[in-house]
Amino acid sequence: MSGGVDSSVTAKLLIDAGCEVTGATMHLYTNEDIGIPQGKTCCSLNDVEDARSVAARLGIDFHVFNFADEFKARVIDNFIGTYLNGGTPNPCIECNKHLKFGSFLDRARLLGYDLVATGHYAVIVREGESGRYLLKRSPDRRKDQSYVLYGMTQEQLAHTVFPVGTMTKDEIRRIAAENGLINARKPDSQDICFIPDGDHGRFIEERAGLQPHGEVVLAGTGEVIGEHGGLFRYTVGQRKGLGISWTEPLFVVDKDTERNRLILGTARESMRRTLTVRELNLIALERLEAPIRCTAQTRYHQQDAPCTVTPLGEGRAQIEFDEPHKAVCRGQSAVLYDGDTVIGGGIIE
Repeated sequence: MSGGVDSSVTAKLLIDAGCEVTGATMHLYTNEDIGIPQGKTCCSLNDVEDARSVAARLGIDFHVFNFADEFKARVIDNFIGTYLNGGTPNPCIECNKHLKFGSFLDRARLLGYDLVATGHYAVIVREGESGRYLLKRSPDRRKDQSYVLYGMTQEQLAHTVFPVGTMTKDEIRRIAAENGLINARKPDSQDICFIPDGDHGRFIEERAGLQPHGEVVLAGTGEVIGEHGGLFRYTVGQRKGLGISWTEPLFVVDKDTERNRLILGTARESMRRTLTVRELNLIALERLEAPIRCTAQTRYHQQDAPCTVTPLGEGRAQIEFDEPHKAVCRGQSAVLYDGDTVIGGGIIE
């Protein structure tokens, strides 16, 4: 229970279905840890109290599990390191992989519970012939969260349920209001939970120190056209906030960490046909032994695009899009789909 309305209604639905339910929240940091005195952000102290209030209203036990050390190592340190090495991380994917469906699930099973339920918008089904657990998109594509869940294993999927995965937000809020839940109208969390003001540059600089400025150059010609304030402040595909005036719109095409250069180019120059991924996790397939046709999504809430995926061995694969694809960025994940079914995915190299 995150303190939000989705996980709160999840608990209510399971109680109504006759399940033995206990509420639990992961305590991942204090507000002081992230440099703010107060604030209602996902997994903050205020959210813990909202979750506790809902559990009391529903008449169920409630636990808080302290995973702050692991969250720092697995998510925050990874976030900072990826940016400093020229990539753009997705902390939600790392948190789901290591915390929510890793340590949190382990704790639940240690306490004797069969399943962990969350308020994610996605669907888990078991295929009849193979017996494999499949992860599918939510019918509400606007809310679908399957992209950030691609790292789940068969063991994790077998012990997880998403009771609100096929519902709409309006339905969920109506159930919460009808049952007097304190968070029925609580706004959805939009930002990275541990950076509530959205300023990732400030967050990184406060922890890693001042980073060197460097040249801004044009792709192709290498012409120097300005100075950047630290490569970690930019991401591939970015157009706004570059501080560069030019004859046509420019985008971040790449970040040269060896020479500390920010490379800008036109929309066409920012497109890519081919990428490679590491740490490939497969859900719909046991293994990838030959090229397959599917679609791939390289950003959260982005439209997936047709491609061919070729295995490279050692948990790596190459993805070649039929048409040039925009804003392919190291550190993000490429998630593979067969229609609404998640085939798997990996981290973009």
